[in-house]
Amino acid sequence: MKGVGVRAALMGLGVALLVAGPMSSHAEARDVPSEKQTRLGLLVTATEAAALLAATPPGRALFIDIRTRGEVEYVGHPTGIDGHVPYAELSEFGDWDDKAGRYKVELNSRFGAGVARLAERKSIGKGDVVVLICRSGDRSARAANLLADLGYTRVFSVFDGFEGDLSKEGRRTVNGWRNAGLPWTYRLTREQAYRPAP
Repeated sequence: MKGVGVRAALMGLGVALLVAGPMSSHAEARDVPSEKQTRLGLLVTATEAAALLAATPPGRALFIDIRTRGEVEYVGHPTGIDGHVPYAELSEFGDWDDKAGRYKVELNSRFGAGVARLAERKSIGKGDVVVLICRSGDRSARAANLLADLGYTRVFSVFDGFEGDLSKEGRRTVNGWRNAGLPWTYRLTREQAYRPAP
């Protein structure tokens, strides 16, 4: 019975999000950092994303994890993603980025094509809902802008991501999909897996 109440509440929130349209003023009211803002202004928390996806009619939404293959494979991903299309990948040669203090990442030049293939496979048009999730909302914002440039008009960025923001202790325990208690898994299906076209 408890699960039914939660599902109904999420669906109600999702319907409200669909009716409300762009959330730029709502997101700005929550002090979303500039690097997580998008030109379309469609910003949602992980909980709001789950509600939006639950309320969107079947066949009218696409949920994409855009993190690296390693993140999806070893950290897990939201249950129910339609697919994985990395926005960026670790440098092929494992180069180090001194400024960022981590391994270098390179943009996936096939990102737009990968999203288009997934959308076509799922019969999703450029005016349908597309929800992007990354680790903490930075990459999904940049990816949302790229898709807007490609003509997609309803691209939502999950601005707290899968793992969420860093706590004062340097751990990702503040917010995000996993910390919200939303369903996730390590198991990636062949249909969800990213396989770049030759």
